[in-house]
Amino acid sequence: MLKAAVITVSDQGAAGLREDKSGEAAKRLLEEGGYAVTAYRVLPDDEDQLAETLSAMCDEGLADLIITTGGTGFSRRDRTPEATLRVIERQAGGIVQAMLFHSLKTTPRAMLSRAVAGLRGETLIVNLPGSPKAVEENLSCILGSLGHGLEVLKGEVKECAPAAGGESRRR
Repeated sequence: MLKAAVITVSDQGAAGLREDKSGEAAKRLLEEGGYAVTAYRVLPDDEDQLAETLSAMCDEGLADLIITTGGTGFSRRDRTPEATLRVIERQAGGIVQAMLFHSLKTTPRAMLSRAVAGLRGETLIVNLPGSPKAVEENLSCILGSLGHGLEVLKGEVKECAPAAGGESRRR
């Protein structure tokens, strides 16, 4: 079973002034998708603290997938993408593009998201917006493909899809 962590980035949530509905939505969807949610945090909009937490979770192998919620907008305090870019080794831009294309069907404001997705070691980090509705829309869109990507990342995929001649290629 793949392990997932959820980090909500919200000053008000971290101060206990707002219930974390977006993080709860992410946890529910991950569990329904067969992931074991092994860590859950609510952090303030602090780039350094988030970068340190992301690095530690990846480097200690606490999660195969880390989902962040919040901090992806235009506010001066929205620094989740910057923290993520500091810690990832490789970007996974197709994930962000899939979420954008899917979300644009619902609202033109989706274009205002600055979300990032990328890899550090054997962990995938994906930034989601902070609203519960946007978390559900975006995570539902990508969740079905993430498991395969994580298996490839961890070296657990033994066969690729059939090649043009119909034969499978072994790794």
